Amino acid sequence: MTSSTPALKTVQDEAQERRSNRLALAALYVTLTIIVILYSLPGLGVIISSFKTTQEISQGGLWSAPAQINFDNYDEAWNNGNVRTYVVNSFLVTIPATLLSILVGILSGYVFSKLPFRGSNALFIFVVAGMFFPPQIVLIPLFRLFNSVGLYDTLWPLIIVHTAFGLPICTLLMRNFFSAIPAALRDAAVVDGANEGQVLLRVMLPISLPALAVLGTLQFTWIWNDFLWPLIFTQSDSMRTVMVGLVTLKGQYSVAWGVQGAMAVIASIPTLVIFIFFQRYFIQGMTLGAVKG
Repeated sequence: MTSSTPALKTVQDEAQERRSNRLALAALYVTLTIIVILYSLPGLGVIISSFKTTQEISQGGLWSAPAQINFDNYDEAWNNGNVRTYVVNSFLVTIPATLLSILVGILSGYVFSKLPFRGSNALFIFVVAGMFFPPQIVLIPLFRLFNSVGLYDTLWPLIIVHTAFGLPICTLLMRNFFSAIPAALRDAAVVDGANEGQVLLRVMLPISLPALAVLGTLQFTWIWNDFLWPLIFTQSDSMRTVMVGLVTLKGQYSVAWGVQGAMAVIASIPTLVIFIFFQRYFIQGMTLGAVKG
């Protein structure tokens, strides 16, 4: 009896621990489910309203089911109000700014990581410090600068500003990723006769796909969804991006809620496609360093 009592207590303790783990896991699932529902409600309301007329929205609100599902709002949003121009402008800004910021981030991150020089740490801190400056403090100087050089009401200020403000995060992430790559890989390539450009293109970048996917997804989403800079640096309707055009879209006598909802759904499609396309690499890149050993 004496020898069996500790074993019985051990079995009971293990069973109690398993029950506690199951309760904790259930509580976690319930909490995450509630969070997902809360975050999904605004988007769900926009989707529902995109299939309803303005009269239905006025009478029943956003959450009532439409009398019938129709795509009139989508047709009006796409064919009227220069929406196609807004979408094209957003692509003309987002794609170059994303590629340029990532390209410069790759080059600077590689130098800071693998080719340090005297004062490189101070310069790195100076570059990354740009993440902590609110963009509002440079609105007036940039507005006056672009206006004086004749770039106001063009897409160039948007490309330049988004590239500059994306440089700190791109440099930080690429520098940290390159630092995690063993130096032996670079040394072996150099011994085989490769120069630094070949090391970067043929050794470092193929390994860096997860980090590039994270940067590409984040930069594309941030730039595409930006509202502040297009509002400040553009004036004519032909230069507006999709987010500014979404706010200014109105009906003949009132705000076209249904059309705005349809346009919001259309505007979210590119970012959704980008995330789905890079999802595997994005998740892998976000979890880098989370597990050791």
